Amino acid sequence: MADPKLGDAAGATESALVGQVVDFVRWIDGGRKLTQTGALTLADSRTLVDRLGTRDQIDPAIGGRVFKTKSSTELLHLSLIVEWAKAAGLVRVVRGRLVPVKKGAVLLDRPMELWTALFDAFGKLGPAFLPTGWGESLLRNEFDIGSRAMLSAMHRQNGPIALTDLGDVVWNTVTARYVLDGATDVQLSTARRINDRDVRRALWVLADIGAVATNEDTAELTELGRSGIRRQRGEPEPGDAVHQISVTLTDVADPMVWRRLLIPSAMPLSGLHQVIQTAMGWEECHLHSFTNGVRTYGPADRELRFIDESSVRFGDLDFEDVVQYTYDFGDDWVHDIVVERVGVAEPGEHYPRCVGGEGACPPEDCGGPPGYEHLRQVLASPGDVEHAEMVTWLGLEQASEFDPAAFAINAVNSGLAALGAAERRR
Repeated sequence: MADPKLGDAAGATESALVGQVVDFVRWIDGGRKLTQTGALTLADSRTLVDRLGTRDQIDPAIGGRVFKTKSSTELLHLSLIVEWAKAAGLVRVVRGRLVPVKKGAVLLDRPMELWTALFDAFGKLGPAFLPTGWGESLLRNEFDIGSRAMLSAMHRQNGPIALTDLGDVVWNTVTARYVLDGATDVQLSTARRINDRDVRRALWVLADIGAVATNEDTAELTELGRSGIRRQRGEPEPGDAVHQISVTLTDVADPMVWRRLLIPSAMPLSGLHQVIQTAMGWEECHLHSFTNGVRTYGPADRELRFIDESSVRFGDLDFEDVVQYTYDFGDDWVHDIVVERVGVAEPGEHYPRCVGGEGACPPEDCGGPPGYEHLRQVLASPGDVEHAEMVTWLGLEQASEFDPAAFAINAVNSGLAALGAAERRR
């Protein structure tokens, strides 16, 4: 059985597409001259189509007519291999020649490391293998965010997910960047159909490297693919240490504001900062710091002189005293962090995750705990001279819209899931 922390090395080794990338890089050897447009020459393309078995057709005959191939970029599977090798740092262009990268050469004999490099580079590949020109999808130009949304949706689903649902996720993600109000129903229907086509093409490529298993109606991450996503998002592998912590906002009561979180023990404090911001409901508008009573950690800054929070894992802190997180050095929102237990990551679960909590996050810039108490008193008193001003300041139509007890655990976990995707972009 494969070690889950190493992923399915057999799956990486057996991938035909990974093998094609390896063969391509080794074929380059001392370098290959490119055309003026930076493409492979047609002579080299013919050799590679045969050598690698890419299934591309050169000079295809359609309806009795031969369409001459004018550039290697028309050969979509070969283009995918070439651009993937570039994106993964295996080859590069130097003075009009495609040459191997020495640092990348060592990966050719390390299947899991090579697979990881290719998987991490997947988001850069849309223009390499998705059709351009007439019938071009929105996904092609928004491939990074679209493919990320697709993989995140599959990761959240512990099992097969319908291709129609994946199509919805990708369509909603890529169209969010466009104004489509003037498009007709026919235009939108056509664009959606083309987009769904390219979602399937992307899934086929992921299946070719062993990251996804597909059939006519559903797709599912393999354990190899799921392990790749966990690593990208900073999630623990099954069996890795996980801390259950409570994060409580001090000097705020009736109700108290707290969250119970499961976080990877190996998470750096910079990641925990993002988790606390998301779980509590802050907007990351101000500075912050962590302290265990002995040392203070925060963003790397010469003037603040904090210990760089990105260099310290949460599990490595000394928990003899309460660890505190302070947000906004003007309002001084102090959070007590208490370790409740240390366990291990369970298969099929996602981390970080919120498993409990109470109370709404106070509004930003309301004056810290004393200011928040005053704000709540004013909102509860319609006759107070500040009442209307405070309602307007909060952007509300009426004071009852603000509920200090509001807490929605599903919304918190959706935010944490989105946070994992955002971390992957950095």
